[in-house]
Amino acid sequence: MKFSRRETLQLGLAGAAGLGATTFMPFIARAEGKGDSYKTASGEIVITPISHASFIMSTPGLVIYNDPVGGGALYEGQPSAGLVLITHEHGDHFDPETLAAVVGADTKLVVNPAVLEKLPEDMKAKATAIGNGENTTVGAIQIEAIPAYNLTEDRKKYHPQGRDNGYVLTVDGMRVYIAGDTEDIPEMRALKDIDIAFVPMNLPYTMDETQAASAVAEFKPAVVYPYHYRDSDPKAFAEKVSAAAPDVKVVHGAWYG
Repeated sequence: MKFSRRETLQLGLAGAAGLGATTFMPFIARAEGKGDSYKTASGEIVITPISHASFIMSTPGLVIYNDPVGGGALYEGQPSAGLVLITHEHGDHFDPETLAAVVGADTKLVVNPAVLEKLPEDMKAKATAIGNGENTTVGAIQIEAIPAYNLTEDRKKYHPQGRDNGYVLTVDGMRVYIAGDTEDIPEMRALKDIDIAFVPMNLPYTMDETQAASAVAEFKPAVVYPYHYRDSDPKAFAEKVSAAAPDVKVVHGAWYG
């Protein structure tokens, strides 16, 4: 029996249910206290939501912290960061005090150029800045900076085009998209072969549920996490995605307590 890339990812989530299962079961690993587990070529990716836009992604050989904020106490008991990604300079994505608590002697940072200028001097030496369309590699992980910006005229002041990053990571044969703060931009809609995506929705800073679902239905990740949504309705987003792209699986993380 052969499985497509999408089917293999789903089986990784639902493995305990057996190969004959037809129900998508994203919370099996989470129920064991591990976070959400996805099989890769040689191991697994484990995703642990922390809060809002902050999460930890453990991969074969490297632990990644995305936009860690909120103070060091939130990360106590978690595996140490080998890599920190920062999408942009806003306080719900970039917090020097939290970085001081989670960045160790061997931690590397990948940031956008605007954040590099704001880093404390001791952290600049650990950081690589990439702008939209640029890429770098940390260990075995390829990192591409994807644009993240507002399209709507009265929102452009929040995230001007060309400044902020999203990221596409290639991790042990899987592609993970972290959108950052953005609307449903053409660069998002044009993405291909995304296995796991993190997509924001909260007005006025990013987009609403309809925009987010429309973009997801176009680039069709195997799995999508709504994140960075605060007062938006992730259930409404999930319903819209299900109606427009039923093969895309929406996973709800514990972002807000």
